[in-house]
Amino acid sequence: MKKKITWLFTLILASLVALAGCYGGEKPADEEESKGEGKSEETAKASVLHLAAAGEIPTLKTNGQMDGLSETILQNLYEGLFKLDADDNIVEGIVDTYDVSEDGSTYTFHLKEAVWSNDEPVTADDFVYAWKRNMHPETFSPHAYLMGPVKNAAPIQDPDSELYGKVDELGVKAVDASTLEVQLDNTVPYFTELLAHPVFYPQNEKFVAEQGEQYALEPENLITNGPFVLDSWEHDQKWVLKKNAKYWNADTVKLDEVNFKVAKDTATEVNLYETDTIDVATLSSEFVDVYKDHAEYTTSLKSEVYFLRMNQKNPHLANVNIRKAIDMGWDKEQSAESILKNGSKAAYWLVFPGFVETTNGGDFRDSFGDLNKGTVEEAQELWEKGLGELGISEMSLELLSYDDGQRKSVAEYMKNQLEKNLPGLKITINQQPNKQKLALEDVQDYDLSHSGWRNDIADPVEFLSVFLSDGPYNWQDFKNDQFDQFVKKAMVDFSDNDQRTVELQEAEDILIGQQAAISPMYQAGSSRLVKPHVKGFVAHAKNTYSYQWVTIEE
Repeated sequence: MKKKITWLFTLILASLVALAGCYGGEKPADEEESKGEGKSEETAKASVLHLAAAGEIPTLKTNGQMDGLSETILQNLYEGLFKLDADDNIVEGIVDTYDVSEDGSTYTFHLKEAVWSNDEPVTADDFVYAWKRNMHPETFSPHAYLMGPVKNAAPIQDPDSELYGKVDELGVKAVDASTLEVQLDNTVPYFTELLAHPVFYPQNEKFVAEQGEQYALEPENLITNGPFVLDSWEHDQKWVLKKNAKYWNADTVKLDEVNFKVAKDTATEVNLYETDTIDVATLSSEFVDVYKDHAEYTTSLKSEVYFLRMNQKNPHLANVNIRKAIDMGWDKEQSAESILKNGSKAAYWLVFPGFVETTNGGDFRDSFGDLNKGTVEEAQELWEKGLGELGISEMSLELLSYDDGQRKSVAEYMKNQLEKNLPGLKITINQQPNKQKLALEDVQDYDLSHSGWRNDIADPVEFLSVFLSDGPYNWQDFKNDQFDQFVKKAMVDFSDNDQRTVELQEAEDILIGQQAAISPMYQAGSSRLVKPHVKGFVAHAKNTYSYQWVTIEE
């Protein structure tokens, strides 16, 4: 079987080489890269995990992270008050014990004895400093919104508030070196879940100040308190994490190193896997057909939903019938099953089935089910109605997408489907690296955009709050007063959970069923190969990875 698969892989790799040439894409790994250079005789004696990454780490600043790769590296370098365990449960990290006041508005955290990688103690002041830094206008974090439950966090972020930028008003203080007190504006049942996110990680003020603009740009400009330290970093090429012997729980870390090599396309990554240069390879759809029966093949379904943003700054996309026609005008099942082929599921929602159980034991999806699951004929009827309302007979739109091959295939599939099913529509595809794509979305310089969101907490507001009219990620100019009212109420009022669920279900129906502000695409799956000597490889549902529990059995 292995021989057959290797032969098939060679054929596919050869065809992808030709395809890459046609599109001017990345070249597959050359022979030198394929000779297992990642496993030198020296490192083979140590316990080393070899991995590939699709590109450079965008940032290692805990207040700057917006992507999965950065979050993965950060959660292996740092540890916050709480963390995800190997089974995706929230467990204590730096917290030893904690108390909650009777009214649920004050948390008092007692910290373990822990040190930074430069031997400085991790203190309550480190959390106070980091959290306030996230809120300061000059160092504002894109994830500062997660700090919303903390007292005064909302007005400190609001430019129209008299508290704007006054970070000393944030409801957090160090009672002493090992005791952190946090006051909330309202009782929030998922508060400790939030504290596992990197935006709540501590920072050492003295070290950060000493580094200035160089902070977190190179290994020598970074100290950490988690299972690993950043040992080396050749930008855009490779980097190495080494076990942090000073980590408070270092005995649980069995790896000596995690070595990353950048492989910008799947063909390169699979080639590295086949030549035993790396231990894990993530597969795109063209390789799923080859490896789906392989003993080392695994799949998982992620808590990550992708959707099409429709920018309502474009007057054509401000028409709700045009948006609904686009949402209904393509076959989502075919895209998930025949294009992605990695376990992804077609989506007609944001809050995916099984994500939230209602208080009566039902599922959040029970009330509205699939939204806008129409036929091509219904899409065409809405399309003609929309064109008539706009007084036009044709329309050209740009589809912004990621620059990897798999999602390029999805974009091409959508273009073909929509142009075939909606007469008069022309779509051009604009592929960009993730960082540039996010920048274009942020300034709304696009018409349609392949976008996505993954959860940090197990609550519908995690997905729905993205589309609040005054939220930081409302990158499509969606505004609906009823939607805002339902979601904002759900973020602070937990007095009637049955009614809260009903209103969040109605909010999702407004967003998708009634307004088609976005077109849900798919809940992401992941297919990968893992070498049999790698045990305990943890892929979190939120599409990040932890290496603390990995062992190598040579």
